[in-house]
Amino acid sequence: MELQLKVWKDLAISKQVLMRAATDALKLDPNCSQEELKSALDNAIKRYIDADISVSKAQEQAKVAISTMEKKVADSEKARNIAEAARAETLAQQQKIEQQIAAERVNTANEVKKVKERMAESERALKAINAALADTPENVLKKMKALKKEKMDEADARKEVVAANAALRKDMQKLEQRIKDMQAAQDNAAKLAAQYRELHAVCTDLHAQLKPLVEDAKSLAAVPPLNTVMLEGIEKVDAEEEKKTGTKGKR
Repeated sequence: MELQLKVWKDLAISKQVLMRAATDALKLDPNCSQEELKSALDNAIKRYIDADISVSKAQEQAKVAISTMEKKVADSEKARNIAEAARAETLAQQQKIEQQIAAERVNTANEVKKVKERMAESERALKAINAALADTPENVLKKMKALKKEKMDEADARKEVVAANAALRKDMQKLEQRIKDMQAAQDNAAKLAAQYRELHAVCTDLHAQLKPLVEDAKSLAAVPPLNTVMLEGIEKVDAEEEKKTGTKGKR
């Protein structure tokens, strides 16, 4: 019995604590009646349910708004990409058109230049025709004769130049032949000079050998003196020629 009383007492205390907590939470008078507490609790539960419903609705609305915004952003991004592609294509077309315009300008300038040149040539030809038509027949004949004479003079001058060149070539050939002959003569002179020196040396040696063998040495013919000036002149010319040509003459 005491245990039951204690349990009931604890339950009563717990109930009082819960009611006090509920009244505090609901901002009610702690001494309010059960009906007032129940009504306040029902209202609080209803407000909670309504708030939960409102939150759910707000979440759904937020989801819809976010989805709509994402779709708008995607559409905006797509539109931006399309706009950028269109802009790039427009710029490319503009550059292509500008290049075509520049090329057309160059072609047009060239065509204008050609037309001007043809017009100038036509004007020169027309002036020449007018000048020719303005001349009298006598003047035309004189000019034709003068032109014919000028061409004949040019032909005669060319013939003279050809003849002069031919004569010059012949003279050059003769001169080259004379140079070759002179070089050959110089080589022969150098050989003869060397042989003359050798012969004079032999004669001088023989004369010296014959003197003791004859009774009268004075009766022997004297060996002519060696003309060293002439020999040295020949040898000098030969040495200079060898120096020029870089080859040694044949002896």
